[in-house]
Amino acid sequence: MFNRDRWSEILEALNANRFRTFLTAFGVAWGIFILVVLLALVNGLRAGVSKDFGDFATNSMFVWTQSTSLPYKGLPKGRRLTFKTEDAQVLRDNFPQLTYVSPRNQLGGYQGANNVTRNEKTGAFTINGDYPDFIKQQPMDITQGRFISYSDITEKRKAIVIGIDVVKTLYDIGEDVIGTYIKINGVNFMVVGVFQATNSDGNDEEDANSIYVPFSTFNQVFNYGDNVSWMAVTAEDGTSITSLKPQIMAKLREQRTIHPDDARALGNFDRAAAFGRVTGLFDILTFVGFFVGTLILVSGMIGIINIMLIVIKERTKEIGIRRAIGASPWSIRTQIIQESLVLTIISGMCGVAAAAGLIWIMNYALELSGPVENFANPTVHVGIILTAFFILILSGILAGLIPAMKATKMKPVDALRIE
Repeated sequence: MFNRDRWSEILEALNANRFRTFLTAFGVAWGIFILVVLLALVNGLRAGVSKDFGDFATNSMFVWTQSTSLPYKGLPKGRRLTFKTEDAQVLRDNFPQLTYVSPRNQLGGYQGANNVTRNEKTGAFTINGDYPDFIKQQPMDITQGRFISYSDITEKRKAIVIGIDVVKTLYDIGEDVIGTYIKINGVNFMVVGVFQATNSDGNDEEDANSIYVPFSTFNQVFNYGDNVSWMAVTAEDGTSITSLKPQIMAKLREQRTIHPDDARALGNFDRAAAFGRVTGLFDILTFVGFFVGTLILVSGMIGIINIMLIVIKERTKEIGIRRAIGASPWSIRTQIIQESLVLTIISGMCGVAAAAGLIWIMNYALELSGPVENFANPTVHVGIILTAFFILILSGILAGLIPAMKATKMKPVDALRIE
């Protein structure tokens, strides 16, 4: 029972040798400090690397054509291949597990030659021919107007959606954008929307300098015919794109008359597999953080057990007197366990507070310095902190129980004889 006299005895026992108590408490505080900081660093790395993947749907893959490495059905090796618009529809028809199949084409680049003009202003931008589904695969904030629509595709409208840096380059501050016209390679297009990328896969500048054109309009205006440069394919939730990839690649080889064993003819990037590898790596790092932090914490708890054994030895006569005047073994055990718990919990709270302070400093420094590659927002979930405290309480009880059992096994007469 926690009463004033008991608390006075506990505080007196802890103050009897302050330096020794401090060193013991430091071992526990250091253990939980290392545990929390390690997990925060791992989460910071996980957040940073995940951010570099961007907001593009992670259960996706990109596939493009290359050149054949094997002859097939009378066709020579070394053929340069090109997807056709029908290939996208074949995938939709044969794989109902696919949520989105977006054929894509691209023109120019924001670091290339000037290809866009408006009055006397010019700029070099990336021109993308896309379907409306693409915004669901790579989310973006439409700050003005709208994204391209299926009616734009059907009617082959010369409608475009431009990035915020395109606006800065071609328009004056405060100038209306929606409904105005710009020229791409000499062809007039009307601006129907302005976008800002929510996350750009590490390519913020490139995305801000991008322009989206309806796929059908792009192919007609820029003489692409029915050619497709590459496709972005996303599977539905619950279906791994990685598991579908062999079937998808086989179907595309069949479509383009490619030898079934030709591994070079089609290139692909499996975003889901790459993301899975990164996630698995950080799961391992999280386990390592728990393991290392727990070992350090255990070493601190061993220190508490040792210090409590020393305290019990120093107070052997006191325990003998208390037993002689009627104190029960349970009363003595309770006091020793309470002393251990108080020391453990206070030490743990100091360690968590120090770790929280360091994490706040790291986040504040990141806010001041700006984004850091592969590292962002180091945090630790409050559930982990509560779990650590629960472990600390159990450890404190165990650390006090072992010395307490030793103290109450000795007979009062034997205790009184010890000098």
